[in-house]
Amino acid sequence: MDSFEPGTLLARRYRLIDRIGVGGMSVIWRARDEMLERNVAVKVLADELAADSRCRDLVRAEARAAAALVHPHITATYDYGETVNADGQPTSYVVMELLEGESLAARLTEGPLPWTEALRVCAQVAEALAAAHRHGIVHRDVTTDNVMLTPVGAKVLDFGIATTVGAPDDDSEGLTFGTPAYVAPERLDGRRARPANDTYALGVLLYETLTGGPPFPAETWEELAEKPRGEPPRLQVAGLPEPVADLCARCLAEDPQQRPTAHQVAWTLRRHLPGAGRRTHRVGLPRALAGAGVALALGVGLLLGATLLGNAPPNTPPDASAPSLGGQSPPGGSDGPPSPPPGTAPATTPHDQPVAPGKDALPDDRPGAPDAPADDADGQLTGNPEVTLDTVRDIVAEGFARGDMSDHVALDLHQLIDNLQYEVENGEVELATGLAELRDKVRTREREGTLGASSAAELYAALDQLIAEA
Repeated sequence: MDSFEPGTLLARRYRLIDRIGVGGMSVIWRARDEMLERNVAVKVLADELAADSRCRDLVRAEARAAAALVHPHITATYDYGETVNADGQPTSYVVMELLEGESLAARLTEGPLPWTEALRVCAQVAEALAAAHRHGIVHRDVTTDNVMLTPVGAKVLDFGIATTVGAPDDDSEGLTFGTPAYVAPERLDGRRARPANDTYALGVLLYETLTGGPPFPAETWEELAEKPRGEPPRLQVAGLPEPVADLCARCLAEDPQQRPTAHQVAWTLRRHLPGAGRRTHRVGLPRALAGAGVALALGVGLLLGATLLGNAPPNTPPDASAPSLGGQSPPGGSDGPPSPPPGTAPATTPHDQPVAPGKDALPDDRPGAPDAPADDADGQLTGNPEVTLDTVRDIVAEGFARGDMSDHVALDLHQLIDNLQYEVENGEVELATGLAELRDKVRTREREGTLGASSAAELYAALDQLIAEA
């Protein structure tokens, strides 16, 4: 399986210490980076596959995909290299962050997680996948084996079979990549890769963490093909909020257009953790499209779309890789990378997770939030009709247009606004809580230096007025 021995030095830098794991294609070593004096994990292609150039290409592709993703819940990739094994064959290796902890699969041998812990873990995984989808990457192997539970939270591992949005989802021989029990139904039909594939696997992961087993157990492809999946079994977990059971069912929908996005999954799971604010009645919010918001969506969409379309394979259908630039889509219905216009359901967002409002979310002397006002005839919030969520959208669009914020920050804020509107309209979140979280996100971006002071001040003013009226 592996011709390397402890003490082997790769690239005159990485000293192998001991084997810590064996996968289907690789051996994982604990190693010492002698240049930076830190321990790392080195994933080396197995000897029996080293002669296969396609396998070496997969390792290189994994390194490139993972290295593009900087996220607290994705294992960091540091380096890629090639060397010669004991048989004189060229082989590939990837240098990664060394994690301390245990896999989610190992943890589940003790039984299902408490529902609060399951929601927290799956929210972190969903946030990691949302970041990957924003970069046009589909993981394709989200399983309990590929999630590590560490002292700093869950970490998604192994982008070994990841691919780009819109790329063929099988190999040259028509074989499907992945783990049968986690593979979405449409993947068996050879459709092109899409973020909704990962959302299905995320639904399986959520179900398994809550119950101890997947909703449709299957060890082989034949077993999976022979068993019609149909309607997923309903989650029955004591204390689990009903919207979470609904969310899991939507993730497992046979039609990928009916599934939520990874960002929506993360958002909803965090909303239903103990302590998150929710309401039971609906609040109407404006639906009108702001012209400046359309310009933002088009501008950011073209920027991201140009990058992804450049990587799309020939004959890729438009709905497989091109961002949608118009029309109201169902929540989670986007197959491609995110670039939605205002008013559509959010696609995926950058890696930052929603920040729960803290004690400093509002000034101490700000009035409390009474029950939401009734809708007026135009569907606007009562109080001051001149300040609505569309006002906030306009501020983001104008700030982006004058270079006061980066493209990914503009897209992030814009999609958070859309997400807030969707969840408030569906009674899943208290308006004041959602607005305060959005305000916290603005503050975080300003402190990072990715949002200019001028736009931040305008956003604070609009959000403060909306919060006071909520």
